[in-house]
Order: sequence, then structure tokens, then C-alpha cells
Amino acid sequence: MRFDAHSLLSRRNALQSLLAVPVGSVLLSGTRAFARPGQEHPFTISSTVQRVVLDISVKNVAGGYVTGLNQNHFRVFENGRLQPILSFSSVDTPVTVGLIVDDSGSMRTKRPAVVTAGLAFAKESNAQDQFFVVNFNNYVTPGLPPGLAFSDNLQQLRSALYMGRPEGQTALYDAVIFGLKHMVKATNPKRTLIVVSDGGDNVSKASQSETLELMRASQATVYTVGLFSQDDPDRNPGVLQKMSHLTGGEYFNPPLLSDVIPVFHKIAKDIRNRYTIVYAPDPKLDPVKYPQRSIKVTATAPGYKKLIVRTRTSYSFRPFSQMLAETAEPPAVRR
Repeated sequence: MRFDAHSLLSRRNALQSLLAVPVGSVLLSGTRAFARPGQEHPFTISSTVQRVVLDISVKNVAGGYVTGLNQNHFRVFENGRLQPILSFSSVDTPVTVGLIVDDSGSMRTKRPAVVTAGLAFAKESNAQDQFFVVNFNNYVTPGLPPGLAFSDNLQQLRSALYMGRPEGQTALYDAVIFGLKHMVKATNPKRTLIVVSDGGDNVSKASQSETLELMRASQATVYTVGLFSQDDPDRNPGVLQKMSHLTGGEYFNPPLLSDVIPVFHKIAKDIRNRYTIVYAPDPKLDPVKYPQRSIKVTATAPGYKKLIVRTRTSYSFRPFSQMLAETAEPPAVRR
């Protein structure tokens, strides 16, 4: 579905004004002061310089999206403690989407279905959405031409998705880290990765734990699509489930290739039906002692016996850029 560009720009500006600080990670940072171990001064935090941004989906028990909620319907808990909501939005704002697509040898017969689904997804997007493509096998390969970070041109996206030949092994973790790093260049407030793979990682330089930690520190919501062969010894649906659960996305395991397009349609619908909540990290928690914070969001509203809320389950207090710099080895990239 396409929307009026002027209306979308107004909505985007409204959300950026709502956040009032640059969007670059789950934890949005300004100046802050906190004591290192052994120092006299206790940790302090200003409610105006740090924010945690949550991308939230709400459904009823029948699986339908619940729209029209306001800030008073939500409660946010960090490490089990209720936190005040600083900002709230329910507008459909532009999103930056990274398609992270497995290009290993076992994907050869599945690639046409993935390309068709990816292009159908792009056609459903808003006029101001941005896209990029990352293909991976033994290597991580940016799909768009050098110098072009994002595109909404369907022909460019088609070429990006069809780049290279399906061969080799699966550098899943390296590809996800590359996608998270590339997402820093995005100007849209909302960021999403869609990861499509048919097997577990067997060649990445980065580890699973490093990848999950970077996902915890990033702002991206990650959807994962597992296209598995039952006889594949490397199949690992568990890691795809962890990625989506950690970031508030969703995991899909379509039984047939013909189900891939409907899965991408569900992802597109989910992206367009989400709330944004902003709150400050709990000032009573020492960031040295609690560098990772758990998150739980609940919602209640008249007329609904139960509301099912999906958002990220935790975040890292450490800046994404710092964690990326400490990653053991960068992904191997070739064009």
C-alpha cells in the first residue's frame, strides 16, 4: 500500500520531534556521568539525555492487531521495576528495511521464491521507506551498487537479490552484524532486518553470542524466516527464534515455498501496525553492575480480556558503536 508522501513526511517529522534526539541504537545517548568502581560520585542520569526506544506490536487473543490504544493503556517494566513513559506514538512512520538473504548452495532452488517475496514486500511499502540487501554464503556481499546505501527502486532491489550464485556455506552471524552496522546510516526512525536462511551458521568469524549482544544494543527489530530442509545437518531454527524474540520481531517457518510470499505480507503488515514508546533507563540501577536490562511491556484496555504485547526483551546499556568496535573480527566482505 502506498501513501501520500507529504503526509508520510509530516508523520516522520512528528516522530523525530517526539524522540528529540538522534536515533542510532536502542539506547539513545547524550552527555551523562556515572562513577567507575572506586570513585566517590554515584551514578546520575538526566531524564533529558538518555532514552530507550521500543517498537511494539499488540494483538488480541484471536491474533488480530489492536489499534487505537494510547499511552495510558501501556506499562513498561525494566528489570521488574515500573518505569514512566516519556513519549508515545502510534503513527505509521517510514522504516528502513535490510533484507539479509542466505545465498549458500542449498538455497539454489529457493532463491526465486525469496526474490519474488522480497519484491512483493517492497511494493507494499510506504513511499519513504528505504531498503538495502545483504547476500551471504562464505562471504557477506552488499547487494546494491557501491556508493548506494539504500534504494526503493524495484529493479535495483531485484538485481541486488539475484546477485551472485547460490554456493558455499553459511556466514549467518557475519551477515547479520554487517546489516546492523549498515543500519547506522539510516535516516528513518524505525529500522527492521528480515533474515532469510535455510541452515545454521558454519563459517562466520563472529560468534553467536557476539551477534546477539550487538542485536541487544541495536535499535533494529528483526524478523526471521527459516527455509529448512529436514535432512540438513546444519539447520538451526533455535538461533533464528532467539534473534526475533530478543528484538521484538517474529520467527516464521513456512512449510512450503509457496508460503514465503504470504509470510512477507504478514511481516509488512506487522511493521505497519506498531506503537513506539520511549522511556528513560532506571536511574537507580548502576550501569556497571547492570549493563544489560530486561524489558517487559504490558497493555490493558476496556473490551479486551487479554492483550498480547511483543517488543524486545532486553537492551544493552553500552553504546552500539562501542560494542561493534569490540567485536572480535569484522565480517568478510566482497563484491
